[in-house]
Amino acid sequence: MKALIQRVMNANVAVNGEIISSIDQGLCVLIGISRNDTVKDIEYIVRKLLSIRLFDDDSNAKWKKNVVEKGYELLCVSQFTLYNTWKGNKPDFHNAMSADKSKEFYEKFLQMLKDTYEPDKIKDGQFGAYMQVSLQNDGPVTLEIESPCTPSKSRSRNGVQEVPQVDLSKEDDFN
Repeated sequence: MKALIQRVMNANVAVNGEIISSIDQGLCVLIGISRNDTVKDIEYIVRKLLSIRLFDDDSNAKWKKNVVEKGYELLCVSQFTLYNTWKGNKPDFHNAMSADKSKEFYEKFLQMLKDTYEPDKIKDGQFGAYMQVSLQNDGPVTLEIESPCTPSKSRSRNGVQEVPQVDLSKEDDFN
């Protein structure tokens, strides 16, 4: 699981020209889900998003406070394109979890964020929709984290790494 984190002054998501979600100061987070992610990956990313120190404290000391300590919001947007490989000049997304499984996985991620922090401070886009994400980057600060919990890639075919498929119906993989 990957999170591309942008510290923002504000951010919003629009679908068909209509803003469906917005936040004031906080984090805009693009979430990528790989084929082999498990609940341990969700736990890791949630813990990191809520604990990384990206904000100044009251005395303007840099990198001292996290989003929870500041009481800021998070806008999360599912983005399968974070798990891409290249076939020449064309992106290939076979390492991303399939849409039918990733929707449930993403919803579990959002619920864990809400259960861990204040639910009304967790916003998101519309899964699977064509969205426009607008933001005012603060800094700018843009960082990427990836969960170390996922098993390593299994085998290679024609120089492209293959990742084992996760069966989300198995309780051990998802719960």
